[in-house]
Amino acid sequence: MTRLIFYIALSLAISAGAAWLISLQGTITIDFNGYRMQPSLGATALALIVLIIISIIIWAIIRRIIEAPRKIAKLNKQHKKNIGVQALSEGFIALQAGDATKAQKLAKEAKARLPQNSAALLLEASADLALGDLGNAREHYKALISDEKTSLAALAGLYKQAKAQDRNDIAITFANKAFQLAPASSWASSAVFDDLTKNSHFEEALNMLSTKNAINGLSKQEINRKKAALHTGIATQDEIKNPDNALFHAQAALKLLANFTPAVLITARILSNRSLVKKSSSILKRVWNANKHPDIATLYINAQSGISAVEKLKRATDLMGEMPKDQNSAIVLAQTAIDAFEWSVARKVLANFISNSPSKSICILMAQIEEGQSDNQGKARQWLSDALNAPSDPTWVANGITSDNWQAISPIDGEFDVFEWKVPPSNITLLDNRALPKQTSQTSANDEVLTLTKE
Repeated sequence: MTRLIFYIALSLAISAGAAWLISLQGTITIDFNGYRMQPSLGATALALIVLIIISIIIWAIIRRIIEAPRKIAKLNKQHKKNIGVQALSEGFIALQAGDATKAQKLAKEAKARLPQNSAALLLEASADLALGDLGNAREHYKALISDEKTSLAALAGLYKQAKAQDRNDIAITFANKAFQLAPASSWASSAVFDDLTKNSHFEEALNMLSTKNAINGLSKQEINRKKAALHTGIATQDEIKNPDNALFHAQAALKLLANFTPAVLITARILSNRSLVKKSSSILKRVWNANKHPDIATLYINAQSGISAVEKLKRATDLMGEMPKDQNSAIVLAQTAIDAFEWSVARKVLANFISNSPSKSICILMAQIEEGQSDNQGKARQWLSDALNAPSDPTWVANGITSDNWQAISPIDGEFDVFEWKVPPSNITLLDNRALPKQTSQTSANDEVLTLTKE
């Protein structure tokens, strides 16, 4: 309603203005080629206004005709761009869906429509890589690596290509280069960290985690776990040759994970070796109450050197009580009692655990008790026979192997912090029966990445 009123008012104003112009007094004399005209002043003004409006309309039409070819070319260019963008979008969708052949075809169409668009070249390289055409993929990635905008994506592609070819030394070189360019890149930081730990470069890995560019996507708890494992890995390396440094790192690990058994054991051993038995025992007792790990109890019992087997049994009883309720405690206490020739104590401790699928350790301990207490060879052999098929006891397990001690990296594939304290599966392999993997050299990889960056 307001708009209608506005238009009516505007029409009235224009009409009034035109009437006012026409009513103006006076005339204008115009002489042209022997003709004379004397229109009124108002009619002359109105004619000029109409002439100006007609001129503007004519010029607008002429300008549209002149600009038509350029606008048509612009529309064609935009249409071509839209087709290229659509091909690029559909190509990445096809690649993500696993249709690399379609992605490659769409990438070529996108390149034809968008010759200056690096994403089309990246799509084509990724499609070639997915199709196994590593040669063409490599050439495309090399074309992208010199461009600052696409260098990181190119390095990621080259990394995947090297991994696909099982050329891990080349792959980690590309990851290192990418990490230098973009420390916040999650794939690059993870690859560099994994390589450092695989090669036991724990100090460098620890420094990496201590910076703000630590591996993206990890929670604070996960980072603390990795830091604790790294500190413990360093302590494991230095416990014999540099106990001071080992103690420092083991205690640093415990500040991050207060009950981390491997770090506790190293700390307690070093303190015990320095005759700080009270301090060592205090740490062991605290952690024992938290996780009941048998290695903790064993070290607590033997923390004070030079004491008799009977005194060790007393330390064990002080720690675990006379009748432990958990199997791990019972095994450690029974073994200590056997070492002190306290056969009845050992039998009493194990009494609650021999009736329901006793573990291998319990069967072996019962064999020792039968032989040591009553020289009953028959029962001892029976227990040993039962031990062959008895459930396994918890131990450190990783990648299909077992180990008596925690290790920072798996000797099978170099994976970091994968050992877990648990009952191993039946098809497990002893660690000593497996060969350690060889470390690879990165000399050729460094040469190759230098060549690529120069090109």
